[in-house]
Amino acid sequence: MQILHIDSAITGANSVSRELTASIVDSLQQANPEAKVDYLDLAVNAPTHLNAQSMGFRTGQAATTDIERQENAISEALVSQFLAADVIVVGAPFYNFSIPSQLKAWFDRIAQAGRTFKYTATGPVGLAGEKKVIVASTRGGFYSTSEAGQAMEHQESYLKVIFGFMGVTDLSFIRAEGLGMGPEARATAVAAAKEQIQELEAVEA
Repeated sequence: MQILHIDSAITGANSVSRELTASIVDSLQQANPEAKVDYLDLAVNAPTHLNAQSMGFRTGQAATTDIERQENAISEALVSQFLAADVIVVGAPFYNFSIPSQLKAWFDRIAQAGRTFKYTATGPVGLAGEKKVIVASTRGGFYSTSEAGQAMEHQESYLKVIFGFMGVTDLSFIRAEGLGMGPEARATAVAAAKEQIQELEAVEA
């Protein structure tokens, strides 16, 4: 098993999503001792946002400058790393109603026609359907318990769409919300999320 472990929280040791992804990966390794892990910390090493120099994989135009070649190499490395993984564990905190821009930049690099999806006469078809994705979703408030909260949530909803577009159907969320509602609420949310990890293990076993 090849595991790709991705963190995107900018809060370092205070990050709950980092704590949860570490727990998920640890559980996967315990169940699969031969598993190999690639780690990608997007808060430390994020790709640049798409610009005129990094659009080569979308336009199909050959690189003509050193910057374009460097940007193409970044995109190729990221999509190859994603395609090589059997299981992807993603830490996705809730920032301003969506995901961190660093994580969005990663998606923009790996969403490549011919690599992770293709266009057909009947519409796009995902090419990464054999992968399993587990997302550690963290939120300071409560967004899953009301229609108003769900309407403002563009984090899990976006992840469902983008992974689904690439063909992923085996997608699980380990959610901890209400983390900003005080120490007791935070502790309760983390404990509940870790129970979700245990339940996920039981289902897979």
